[in-house]
Amino acid sequence: MAAKVICICGKPCSGKTTLGKRLIGERPALLLSCDELTDFLFDNDLGERYDAMLVRVKDYLLQKAADAVAAGCGAVLDWGLWDRADRSSIRAFFDARGIETEWYFLDVPDGEWRRRIETRNAAVARGESRDFYIDEGLLRKIEARFEPPDEDERKTMRVVRA
Repeated sequence: MAAKVICICGKPCSGKTTLGKRLIGERPALLLSCDELTDFLFDNDLGERYDAMLVRVKDYLLQKAADAVAAGCGAVLDWGLWDRADRSSIRAFFDARGIETEWYFLDVPDGEWRRRIETRNAAVARGESRDFYIDEGLLRKIEARFEPPDEDERKTMRVVRA
């Protein structure tokens, strides 16, 4: 199996990390997570600087994914890939380097998504999880910014429904 980059698109609490861990169990690959890196470096305490820092983190992890493939190991981008422009630039980045990508979209119905957020938030509040707590402000940001893949994009993705 040739090394490639697997890109996972979905909202927080859609199952990206769970899918990513399953996929790296099936093939030699690194799980590259923006959340994991920002938590390690900044204890999820970036506040208003988060979005600016996230751009730098993504640029770094893109290069690490390309390095992994060059070394014969795949990579799984456990990001979110919330908007079409981001997904398009990632496709262009890897296409320009001749690196194969495989895409997944985690399509979770709204009611199930909100139930998962409640479960996650409860675990964070109890100190059982280091994930981000999704408050109303972050929830509104996600709902305003997330662009699900359109029909053309979905033709190039494996759609996973919860």
